[in-house]
Amino acid sequence: MKKVLAIILGGGAGTRLYPLTKLRAKPAVPLAGKYRLIDIPVSNCINSEIYKIYVLTQFNSASLNRHLSHAYNFSGFYEGFVEVLAAQQTPQSSNWFQGTADAVRQYLSLFQEWDTSEYLILSGDHLYRMDYSKFIQRHRETNADITIAVVPMDEKHASAFGLMKMDRAGRILSFSEKPKGEALQSMRVDTTLLGLTPEGARQKPYIASMGIYVFKPEVLVDLLEKFPTQTDFGKEIIPAAATTHNIQAYLFDGYWEDIGTIEAFYEANLALTKHPQPPFSFYDEKAPIYTRGRSLPPSKIQNCQITDSMIGEGCIIKDSQIYHSVLGIRTQIEAGCTIEDTLIMGADYYQTHTKPESVPIGIGANTIIRRVIVDKNARIGSNVELINKQQIEEADQSERGFYIKSGIIVILKNATIPDGTVV
Repeated sequence: MKKVLAIILGGGAGTRLYPLTKLRAKPAVPLAGKYRLIDIPVSNCINSEIYKIYVLTQFNSASLNRHLSHAYNFSGFYEGFVEVLAAQQTPQSSNWFQGTADAVRQYLSLFQEWDTSEYLILSGDHLYRMDYSKFIQRHRETNADITIAVVPMDEKHASAFGLMKMDRAGRILSFSEKPKGEALQSMRVDTTLLGLTPEGARQKPYIASMGIYVFKPEVLVDLLEKFPTQTDFGKEIIPAAATTHNIQAYLFDGYWEDIGTIEAFYEANLALTKHPQPPFSFYDEKAPIYTRGRSLPPSKIQNCQITDSMIGEGCIIKDSQIYHSVLGIRTQIEAGCTIEDTLIMGADYYQTHTKPESVPIGIGANTIIRRVIVDKNARIGSNVELINKQQIEEADQSERGFYIKSGIIVILKNATIPDGTVV
């Protein structure tokens, strides 16, 4: 694995995760009370003994840079690094990244400086745990030009992914990116090829790409140079190569969630509170998820009723009821509050002084919060009700400090919600 170079694609503007991406790059969005999305692929790389890791991004990358520099400092005894590469103007290109393939193309000369046996291309907004060494071993055993990680997919979600057909040896015969209508139906396959039972194959009749690829270096260079105007791997490069190259499928049979939308992000976070078997667990000692180390005190919980919840470090919670929620680091909740089905991302610092008339960081007394995402450093006053009283599905209330997405209230980072507000 020492000769594998990992390239994590940070994504574009993150419009589907907006407003969480208003002030940060998508990979920097907080996750599970103390992590960031970028920690997932980086930790998978480290656990797979892959230590050369580039992260490509172009939007709001300051917080991502800060997090990675604090979290991942490898020793000087081997060539290990986690480095952010932002879009830049060069003599070859004056444009920002136009897509996944274009992002890799713009930094190809840098990647080629390394003595590399494979390029491992990853996405920065998925929640899963994978041993990439097994993925790369499959690539080597089949002498593949490209290997794509795949999962079986149901009818409801299939059109959101790249779909493929393959033979019994696992070779991919055709690839179609996000097909609709008749094109979607034409991509139905017998997924017992992947080892599914007949019943499982009926429920999941599609083979979907996870957006994770292994390339032979010379193949990647050749394809990017051969098709200089093609900007996306899934839409253009992979389908074009399907008929001319040995493209293999690697079945991933663990938990995997594309958390690119507000609803998926919200559901994935709250699913972590399930016990004893959440769909994804941060409690695996053999393959831990790493993040920035913080010297925070233990959480202080005074006379509270808390069920099915996760509480980050450094929280102070007074005389409140917390149900099925995730509370991030430094969350402060005053007495008499009810927090239900909610993700609170916490705060970047403790507020030591406040003006008497101002709303402090945290949740004020006697406030009810239900089905909400509260971004970092938000100030929610006393006697507030955030319950989506009118059952609104979509709304832009940014002037008041929040949006409603898929029926979920999203409080903006640094927003202030005054005392007595009812939403």
